[in-house]
Amino acid sequence: MYTVPYGKETMRFSLPAGMRARLAVSEPVPPVEDEAAAVARALACPVGQPPLEVLARTARRVCIVFTDSTRACPDHLMVPPILAGLEAGGVRPRDVTLLCGVGMHRASTAEEKEAKLGAGIAGRYRVIDNEPQNARALVGLGVTPGGVPVSVHKDVAASDLVIATGIVEPHQYAGYSGGCKTLAVGAAGEDLIAHTHGPAFVEHPGTRLGRIEGNPFHEAVVEAARRAGLRYIVNAVLDAGGRILRVASGDPDAVFRDLVRFARSVYEVPVPQRYPIVIAGVGHPKDGNLYQASRAASYLFFAPTCLIRPGGYVLIPAPCGEGAGRGVGEQRFYRAMQQAPDVRSILEDARRNGYPPGQQRAFVLAKVLEQSHVIIVGSRCPEVVSACKMTPAATMEEALHIAGSAVGFSSDVLIVPHAMQTLPVVTTEHEEAGA
Repeated sequence: MYTVPYGKETMRFSLPAGMRARLAVSEPVPPVEDEAAAVARALACPVGQPPLEVLARTARRVCIVFTDSTRACPDHLMVPPILAGLEAGGVRPRDVTLLCGVGMHRASTAEEKEAKLGAGIAGRYRVIDNEPQNARALVGLGVTPGGVPVSVHKDVAASDLVIATGIVEPHQYAGYSGGCKTLAVGAAGEDLIAHTHGPAFVEHPGTRLGRIEGNPFHEAVVEAARRAGLRYIVNAVLDAGGRILRVASGDPDAVFRDLVRFARSVYEVPVPQRYPIVIAGVGHPKDGNLYQASRAASYLFFAPTCLIRPGGYVLIPAPCGEGAGRGVGEQRFYRAMQQAPDVRSILEDARRNGYPPGQQRAFVLAKVLEQSHVIIVGSRCPEVVSACKMTPAATMEEALHIAGSAVGFSSDVLIVPHAMQTLPVVTTEHEEAGA
């Protein structure tokens, strides 16, 4: 019997007779014993920067960019001590803005803000969402040497001290998330998001899961954050249960690179081959909508070596209570998937005409579906799954029967319980050559 995440619960299943399973799980690392104390220690000993109370002495306005509800970042543990450090340095609550880095996702609710920041924070501080499509809420900061137009929320641009939270984990475009990305994308205008998520970036050979060096997406977000004045970050590496394994604060580049080195030792898992069937667990909050949950398939497809054999199947258990997703980007994804006659049309149209932010998920998913199949298991919106060129299945048993009927019931199956926090790396020379 195997278990994978399903929303805030789990899904249990057995494989059909003849199928052989291999588990890909991250290296077991004990979480910190006291998370609040670990964050406090990180803030007391920042990397490459003075403590916050020292930085705060010369700051008249401060902006803290925190992650939205689609990220499992423990902002409720990070933000209160950040605020305490600022206050100890003489910054008044009225001079601090807390900006939720929603990127092109929907605005966060009052309940989500409270869950993210902790009770009482919204009552003492100004808490707002990024507005990527509101020109009056944005400030242009020029164009990077790589041709990326940089725009950020005006409260970021107007601040003397800019701080960001985040989690460092494998990311399909950035290589690893966290670092500068919370600000550079979460607090950006639509033009920056459109450019960095466009076909030229997405299809660049350097834009790969787990890759930092030579990655144009990573280079763009670093430059955008530099122009926006990001000086200090608090980032963490989490285990599959959302518990902190390591947390650090200070200079954005130094903290990010240190945590990436640690994250690689945790998340990167060797596997001997590619597989005809891969079961990819997601869990809350990522499996709350199809836009986010479908990333599990593209993470496996765009790993350093594609984990899915041509014509293979990815099975993703996901309730998708919000359907495709309610944000602007999520709805663009849904319309592109729904309206196209087939996946090849999605790819051809994107390469010919480009696409707005959010719709890149349709382009990336179409690249996956061009060579493989995706089954969403246990979705509450099977009609949305079908409209998005994927197959709905009520149970894992049904999904395995569909896949087994196509590729054989004697197939090897790779089970990745936490597909967005695990980076399977194919180790055999033969499979590398066939990627």
